[in-house]
Amino acid sequence: MKPIQLLCLIIFMLFIGCDKKTILNVKEPYETSRQYITVLGIAQDAGYPQIGCEKKCCASFYGGLEDRKLVSCLGLVDLNKKGKWLFDATPDITEQVQILKEKHLKNDKLIDGVFLTHAHIGHYTGLMYFGREAIGANRIPVYTMPRMKSYLENNGPWSQLITLDNIDLKPLQSDSTIVLNTNLKVTPLLVPHRDEYSETVGYKIEGKNKSALFIPDIDKWNAWNRNIIDEVKKVDYAFLDASFFADGELERDMSKIPHPFTTETTSLFENESLETKNKIHFIHFNHTNPAIKDSHPLKDSLQNLGFRFPKEGSLFEL
Repeated sequence: MKPIQLLCLIIFMLFIGCDKKTILNVKEPYETSRQYITVLGIAQDAGYPQIGCEKKCCASFYGGLEDRKLVSCLGLVDLNKKGKWLFDATPDITEQVQILKEKHLKNDKLIDGVFLTHAHIGHYTGLMYFGREAIGANRIPVYTMPRMKSYLENNGPWSQLITLDNIDLKPLQSDSTIVLNTNLKVTPLLVPHRDEYSETVGYKIEGKNKSALFIPDIDKWNAWNRNIIDEVKKVDYAFLDASFFADGELERDMSKIPHPFTTETTSLFENESLETKNKIHFIHFNHTNPAIKDSHPLKDSLQNLGFRFPKEGSLFEL
């Protein structure tokens, strides 16, 4: 074989090998685990870009430098039992349900259930698309805490969803575990937040082999009656509130909209092991948070310390 022919053969084999590896990497999460979490959104309630924003952060989107980011949401999928659930009903629920259907599981249901965290606009208003003006759903299970349940029952248009049997409210109690099937169970955990209309919860999601913590909204870690470091160490993944990167990010008093700054959380875990830091996956970014961007020096510096920033479509086996 001539040298040039040998070179072409090597390049061709490398190409085929890389292509095969890529295909395997795409399928790998499905092959290694039949139960998993998928990230369906990473933005704070109002999404990215945010309405009326003319700042540099949103100009990056309009200038074609950044992609749109859907509102913070997790999908839970069990391929064995043919079930899929949402954690929060966001304003982007139409796209998020479609993603679950097209890329993960097409069963005979729109969704097998929705777990709500609280009554702020990015976390429950997607329920409106279950109503008669949209799909006119039939008794979709919606898991709610007591105040959240009462709010939906006694305020329109949400009460109409119940009257017309579009949704079926499933009561939850803090620290009381709901068994979805033999593979999956979910436990709500009360957290302190601006509870104008409902209480606020995070969730512990447990699979056969691994578990996750989902807390997209909380006031401050030191206001919680649990130790966040201990709670992170108990699970394999922790999806934590990262609404704002640091104080002074907004041109208003940020003490009136308390969240753990990303820098506060990373400082809190500064002396923990790399294994513990790797468990933290920041989520729920305000449009002003530089970490919402696909790439940013501040984000890169925290990733170098071991903290993680999932993207829409990221998978986490359970």
